[in-house]
Amino acid sequence: MQSAQPAPDTAVRLLVIGGGSAGMAAAMQARELGADVTLLEADEVGGTTMNRGPAPVRTLARAARLAGDWASWETFGLRGPAPTPDLPAILARSGEVARYARDAKQLAAYLRQSGVDLAEHTGPVSFTDPHTVKAEGGRTWTGDSVIVAVGGYAAPLDVPGAELALSYNDIPSLTSLPAGAAVVGGADTGCQIASILADFGVSVTIFEAGPSLIASADPAVSAGLSNAFHARGITVRTQTMVTELESRGTQVTVRYVRGGAEEGAKFDAVFTAIGWPANTAGLALEKAGVEQGPGKVPVDACMRTNVPHIYAAGDVNGQAKLVQFARAEGRIAARNAIAACNAADGEAPQATVSYRVVPSGSFTDPEYGQVGLTEPAAAAAPGHDIVTATAEYHQLLRPVADGRPDGFCKLIADRRDHTILGGHVLGEYSAEIIQVIATAMTAGLTVEQVATIPFAFPTVTEAVGLAAQMICRKLGIGQFPQVWSTLGRPD
Repeated sequence: MQSAQPAPDTAVRLLVIGGGSAGMAAAMQARELGADVTLLEADEVGGTTMNRGPAPVRTLARAARLAGDWASWETFGLRGPAPTPDLPAILARSGEVARYARDAKQLAAYLRQSGVDLAEHTGPVSFTDPHTVKAEGGRTWTGDSVIVAVGGYAAPLDVPGAELALSYNDIPSLTSLPAGAAVVGGADTGCQIASILADFGVSVTIFEAGPSLIASADPAVSAGLSNAFHARGITVRTQTMVTELESRGTQVTVRYVRGGAEEGAKFDAVFTAIGWPANTAGLALEKAGVEQGPGKVPVDACMRTNVPHIYAAGDVNGQAKLVQFARAEGRIAARNAIAACNAADGEAPQATVSYRVVPSGSFTDPEYGQVGLTEPAAAAAPGHDIVTATAEYHQLLRPVADGRPDGFCKLIADRRDHTILGGHVLGEYSAEIIQVIATAMTAGLTVEQVATIPFAFPTVTEAVGLAAQMICRKLGIGQFPQVWSTLGRPD
């Protein structure tokens, strides 16, 4: 790779704090625009995404799925003993993938070859004034504009005995699998931890304060995942508030309130996944004049904080908390920061990030994915008259052949203009299938256009076309025939 040309003396000096997805994207975008860029990382570049989050956790989920699939061997005429999880080997493989994701891309070298002044292992840094930050050793850095991209962290339980709990960050340090584990928090991360542990043979109980799992999901996905977890032997306790953790020898007692009654249960390990607030402790944002909200740094549509030359991108601003949007926000923040520095007085940056189509997927078993509005949100949104349809996996050959017939693809469309408002998938390949719906929504395809896409056969993705055809039948458009498996009952 050819090194980037050094920035001219008059170039904008951009200081980026945090070397995760948002920070790296911001730094590279700024260099592309000719800025003089300094990127500070407390540890090593890659952030949660490469070092502790999706890369290693997805590897754990893959190992767990392979172990869990043993239960289906008999269905296919396969015989043999159940695999025995070797936790040190499983964690070693997870670490290898994390290192590969970081080192194979040679992130640090790539950034430096691109002309970024990268400072890794700085430890915590803090603002001393609106343009300057300082490390604990006394070294300082300045910028005409600053992008804060420090990510988030696993929120601790606010109950007595909270220090007894673990987070997903502690999984690599386990020396053995617990026989029984509690997971406090029934959102995405909590359900992923619970699913992985259960596939490894751990007896798992989920405690969720809200009325359902995955509060952000469509009710059909939430209910379907809960039913699937119950079928796998995972205990799900919703509307349950954990009040205390107590040490009982080698075990931890979880005290909780459910239905007005106080109860307790013992576990070998307790994991918490109750939130992901901004990692701003020690950053001394007040010395820069930056205002903070509950668990986040508020920004406008241009990623600007209340201080015009300071921007916040990625998980720290609480907008989407997804890798793909961290990258997009980093790029937008860099473009706007440089444009503002180069603009005439009074001119403001214009680039914004669209959150209309936000696809996401899980590493649970079964997987789930979602994009756009849930059915309740779509029904409540002004100007929408919605129509929905759900294609069940048992209507398709591929999931039946794979021994995974439990699942569905649900589409939500607008009755007036036939646009797709949302998609929700539960079952095999959900995280991949949801990308098809997200692409259709981004392209502005109508439901009848999606219904005519000739999806490959036999695939699970056919469920998208099937659901679209079912909506078209309800709308009386396209003259699509009734699906054979729905004969005798309404679409």
